[in-house]
Amino acid sequence: MREAVVPAYLLLCLLLGGSVQGVWFNMILQLVGLAIVAWAALGSDERPLIQPAWNLLLLILLGLAVIALQLVPLPASIWPHLGGRERLAAGFSALGVPVPPVAISLAPHESLTAMFAMIPPIAVICAMLRLRAYRSRWLAITLVAGTIVGILIGVLQVSGGAASPWYLYAETSRGLATGFFANANHMATLLVATLPFLAALLASVRGGSAQQCSAMAALIVGLALVILVGLALNQSLAGYLLAVPVALASVMIVLPGRNRFRTISAMVSGTLLIIAIIALWVVPIGGHNLRGDVQSSVLSRQEILTTSIRATRDLLPFGSGAGTFRSAYQLYEDHDRLEKPIVNHAHNEYVEVAFETGVPGLVVLGLFLAWWVSAAGRAWRSGVSPFARAASVASAAILAHSLVDFPLRTAAISTVFAMCLALLAQPKVQRGHVRDSSELRPTRHLSWE
Repeated sequence: MREAVVPAYLLLCLLLGGSVQGVWFNMILQLVGLAIVAWAALGSDERPLIQPAWNLLLLILLGLAVIALQLVPLPASIWPHLGGRERLAAGFSALGVPVPPVAISLAPHESLTAMFAMIPPIAVICAMLRLRAYRSRWLAITLVAGTIVGILIGVLQVSGGAASPWYLYAETSRGLATGFFANANHMATLLVATLPFLAALLASVRGGSAQQCSAMAALIVGLALVILVGLALNQSLAGYLLAVPVALASVMIVLPGRNRFRTISAMVSGTLLIIAIIALWVVPIGGHNLRGDVQSSVLSRQEILTTSIRATRDLLPFGSGAGTFRSAYQLYEDHDRLEKPIVNHAHNEYVEVAFETGVPGLVVLGLFLAWWVSAAGRAWRSGVSPFARAASVASAAILAHSLVDFPLRTAAISTVFAMCLALLAQPKVQRGHVRDSSELRPTRHLSWE
């Protein structure tokens, strides 16, 4: 039962964590996550963590420290001189009110909410690295099962039209298959991230009987076709464009270690991924699907980015505070514009991190990306579990999509991403041995990954 903890929690996050609109759902996930984190902190593990795992945990602590420091009140002699705070201090003076101590964050309650939102992914990483409360195969099966259920709900949503009662949130992409999500693009992220784990399940039976391999291949092909149906119903341009390079990279997981096609596939997949990001970049927000009824008035991604970068420069060196993008962005909008749509996110996760956390956040982000590149490279150079390689492909797709969207702002995608990071941080496996360290135990029957 211990090894079912992370798969069960992952499934719960997929079912309940599709949008920040689900306040009560997210609260449940955070409370359960807190219990898991406490268990991991108090529990013991005879097997020491290797350096990549320690580095990942250290990066998490650094990220939390950046947010925590933003909540510390600063004296009135200091905070007005920080970037972008002059107009706020002038507001107190205009009201004839003494300037009070104020935190770095422009909205501390929103920063605290952002910290709470990090609990589910942190819980997954802690449970996997500290408690070993998982099996890689179970995680992959859970992810696939949750995705398939989301597709089935998407079928009901599309068949019921825009007024379908199967949509789970008031503000959602009606008429499209969103599954457990409010945003169709985020459902597309889940569909794309599931593809490499299908390949890992197939690669995990390599070396078994011909009958077993054939049966698994038929099952994987059938599930892949279901995901393609889900992408068609989802109608997300991001899903279409990212699925091609991810599918090609997934084929590399199944191929034997020494295969010339791997190098060619890697180059083509990387090129297609860059093309996909460029194509998504030039498409206006609101035009991310192939329907012909896209609204004529859509937000310009370039306009949001330009305003966000201008605000980021003004707010340096500490940013506006984690979770404050929406309220802080309004200070820099064109106030002479008659129609001012609400901008919740920068639609570029990296720019939003700089906007909210300034230089400290960018330093942590840079360290994390360096860690990810190293871990992903190790997954392909060494004889590790195919699930680690699947994690590298899935996490790369999520990181790429974050250049033009904000999928990691949902508990569902952030826990999938956290699962991938923990798989990348696991110990190496001997060449020719496909099992990961969580499954090294005596067995008297035929087992498969």
